[in-house]
Amino acid sequence: MSHLLWQKPGVTVNQNIQRFLAGNDIVDDRHLFTFDIQASRAHAEGLHNIGVLTALECRNLCESLTRLDGLFQTGEFILDERFEDAHSAIEAYLIEQHGDTGRKIHTGRSRNDQVLVASRLYLRDALKQLAFHNRKIAEISLQRAESEAMLPLPGYTHMQRAMVSSAGMWWAGWAESFIDDLGLAESSIEWINANPLGSGSGFGVNMPLDREHTTTALEFNRVQVAATYAQLSRGKFELQALAALSQSLLDLRRLAWDLSLFTSAEYSFVTLPSEYTTGSSLMPNKRNPDLIELLRASYAVVAGARTEIESLLSLPSGYHRDLQFSKGPLLRAFHHGLAALALVPDLIDRLQWQPEKMLAAIEPGMFATDCAMELAASGVPFRDAYQQAAKATLPSFGANPEASLKARVSLGSAGNLGLDILKKRLQEFP
Repeated sequence: MSHLLWQKPGVTVNQNIQRFLAGNDIVDDRHLFTFDIQASRAHAEGLHNIGVLTALECRNLCESLTRLDGLFQTGEFILDERFEDAHSAIEAYLIEQHGDTGRKIHTGRSRNDQVLVASRLYLRDALKQLAFHNRKIAEISLQRAESEAMLPLPGYTHMQRAMVSSAGMWWAGWAESFIDDLGLAESSIEWINANPLGSGSGFGVNMPLDREHTTTALEFNRVQVAATYAQLSRGKFELQALAALSQSLLDLRRLAWDLSLFTSAEYSFVTLPSEYTTGSSLMPNKRNPDLIELLRASYAVVAGARTEIESLLSLPSGYHRDLQFSKGPLLRAFHHGLAALALVPDLIDRLQWQPEKMLAAIEPGMFATDCAMELAASGVPFRDAYQQAAKATLPSFGANPEASLKARVSLGSAGNLGLDILKKRLQEFP
């Protein structure tokens, strides 16, 4: 490991202790490196604005930071155990390129606000990806709801056959769920989009840092004014981002559960493209919906990350090294969660219904509620209608699923899906 940023003459470094202190920072920081470089560029410009860097020094540092970013993207610069973390790697590179000018880059900056701003930029980018995936899932669900509005599908409560439903209603439910998830991702971006850079170690800096410039340059909506709050927000903002991610994965878990049931031989309502299933290592007859099962399990990764970070936040104000352990679970949750959601649009676009199996699962008792509603509409008190329907079981149109669906005209049901309303909601998000 290269010279530590905090190491002073005469200080002995125990390598075993240092390895424990560094933990997985180098591996984790590979996800944050480009954001750290981006923030360093804005910081250099801010230092120039207050006279700490000359125009030439600022230009040289910014050009080198851009070059470092490119080298990292192509794999020519490797963030490895030579460095304590991403911050020391950036500073070491600038010192190597520019000597004393490179040593100026950390002026007015602490690793505390440096990791805060890099993490904040990462979170904003991750939430934008989350919003994108939610939008795609909602769009495809709306398209299929429209084209399959009247395709009969048994509706279940308590895992028992309940009423005639439709593929259109099933799709519309997921469309609205992921539209809401999109809205939560967008509002979470707004909520966390605050600039902590310039707060130093949590107590401000003895110079008039241009925090307005870094806020604008990094496209934050606002500055985090109180230096002490910048530190208090670490973990807090991460939990909000994870809350948005967890809502999407909760919906995905229930969607995957439906598909797990619908693809089973006992239901046989849905078939999947072959690449979304795997074979058994022993049983030649098996095709297993492993992907769906892992999508169903993906929420556990995010739930675990939230628990880890919540447990860390039992702290007083100010920075504490405990917070280093918030980085790993956050990155792990978003890496896995976004990868899971990215697979969903193609999956739901290509799955195929088996209408004959769906129709065969609709039995006469599932029309009893239609019968009760017909009687109630004709003036029979509903409790009497309920009792009569329990014996009659069939409405006037008989056991006709399509007629049952068309008669369901309340907003949000098969005969009145309200897809235009959902499309309008979706269009409200940029």
